[in-house]
Amino acid sequence: MKILAIDTSSDSCSCAILEDSKLVKQINLKDEKTHSQKLMPIIDELVTKCNYTIKDFDLFACSKGPGSFTGIRIGIATIKAFSDATDKPLVGISSLKGLAYNIYPPECNSLIVSIIDAKHDNVYYGIFKNENNIYKKTANYSFDSINTVLNNLSQLKNEFIFVGNGGIIYKDVIQSKLANRCKFINNDELNDCKAYSIGLAAYHKYLSGNITPIVPLYLKKSSAELLLEDKNK
Repeated sequence: MKILAIDTSSDSCSCAILEDSKLVKQINLKDEKTHSQKLMPIIDELVTKCNYTIKDFDLFACSKGPGSFTGIRIGIATIKAFSDATDKPLVGISSLKGLAYNIYPPECNSLIVSIIDAKHDNVYYGIFKNENNIYKKTANYSFDSINTVLNNLSQLKNEFIFVGNGGIIYKDVIQSKLANRCKFINNDELNDCKAYSIGLAAYHKYLSGNITPIVPLYLKKSSAELLLEDKNK
């Protein structure tokens, strides 16, 4: 199965081609402000270098958030156009699950905590466990303060591996709360959202038969929505 996957949920614009679970080639461009200008050119570059055409793909995959509101909209619109034009299936994957798949295959029985900074001591987060080498979320994805997240985690008896930029930004406060029950990914690249991980998660989801329409996962209101609410008040 040939898969084209993209991730535009962060400041890294990432595109990857997979054959089943194997990475063929990936391009990452860390420049959020130019997603709208650079996404199509790097998709074209990637597909051309691998001697494919859009019609050659059996599955399309895209990050559906949370993350950059604009980036998510650009990514979903682009990948839906490919899916509609080729009549091939499309799978949406949370950027939180994508981060968990950055440390795949699972190396231990610890819970994986994907954590993305949402500013002002708030984060998006998801918790995953390994079930037969597939990551399954243990609860709904959430947006909350880092202190609330850590209070919730402290009630569990597990050990945790943190992945994502939130793990870097809030490392000290996480360690102060969870002590020796937490580990961190020190590789900067593995703390960024990657298209390959989105594609790998999408491949597993496709095989499970759990295909649902792709809908953006924002978890919180945009700045524009909050400003409008304040104005209406």
